[in-house]
Amino acid sequence: MADTEAAPEPTDATDEGIQEGFVLTGIDGLDEMLGRGVPAGHIITVLGSFGTGKTTFALQFLMQGLINGEKAVFISLEEDVDSVIANAASFGWDLKRYLKEKKLHIVKLEPVDAKTTVTRIRSELPDFIKRSGASRVAIDSISLLNMLFANDTERREKLFALCKQLKSTGATCVFTAEVKDENPRSSRDGLVEYVSDGVIGLRFNERENGEVQLVIQVIKMRRLKHPRSVKPYSITDQGLEVHGDMEVF
Repeated sequence: MADTEAAPEPTDATDEGIQEGFVLTGIDGLDEMLGRGVPAGHIITVLGSFGTGKTTFALQFLMQGLINGEKAVFISLEEDVDSVIANAASFGWDLKRYLKEKKLHIVKLEPVDAKTTVTRIRSELPDFIKRSGASRVAIDSISLLNMLFANDTERREKLFALCKQLKSTGATCVFTAEVKDENPRSSRDGLVEYVSDGVIGLRFNERENGEVQLVIQVIKMRRLKHPRSVKPYSITDQGLEVHGDMEVF
């Protein structure tokens, strides 16, 4: 599953941003809410509808690792490589540099070719991550991947298997997932939140005056005591910023 050439042999990442088994997300305000970031090796699902910044969250998480000297893999089922690069550039993140240095790999999978996509995910992804030396992985979006399976039973089996494979790599992973229209705290298929170690919800909150506010909530995080309070956040020209000292109103 190489984006261009075979992935290089793994090298050790620096310990900056990884303290006592925790990984910083790189999102101002969120790491402070969590205390030390998220537990290393966790699979974190970011739930949200369109426009809430799920892809931005995933890219920001990977950028934090790249800045720290780690390696990363971005798996896209929606945007092509050029689009991902342009999206990141709008926040001031130069992915081309890390792609050239082989510290970042962006892989575009085609949902229209379901059989090939599923086969590549199952047979190539874990080994590719290990060979690349990546300590951070993002899949955008897991909802599209789950749609490739025929029924709920197959979705459940394949998703559990994928999570097990990803955990075997030791990488910390972020999935993005679409939510149900009637329940912004639940994924479209209702499965990924159960197999994930952590779930972070992004959603719109409509105020009484009709204005819309973006809010974030850490719904679940294994091995970590965390606040469940709902906090406002912004999508700025530098990415997501959580306002942990403010209340939702």
